[in-house]
Amino acid sequence: MSIKVIKEFSEKAKTDAKLQEKLKACVKIKELLALGKEYGCEFEEDALYPPNEPQFVAEQLSEKMAKALLRS
Repeated sequence: MSIKVIKEFSEKAKTDAKLQEKLKACVKIKELLALGKEYGCEFEEDALYPPNEPQFVAEQLSEKMAKALLRS
């Protein structure tokens, strides 16, 4: 369930300019989780990390978040 919610949040961020800005500004997981909650998408931190498939692309995230969440 959490992966589905993350995917929906990621897709919404691709079309919502304000959300895109806020997502790109997140440098801590805590900030990302709070942003998701602000937009009605509550998900578990563990679901963000590998070995789960990444639901974001590097262009959506700050450099620090991309390193933490995306496979190199």
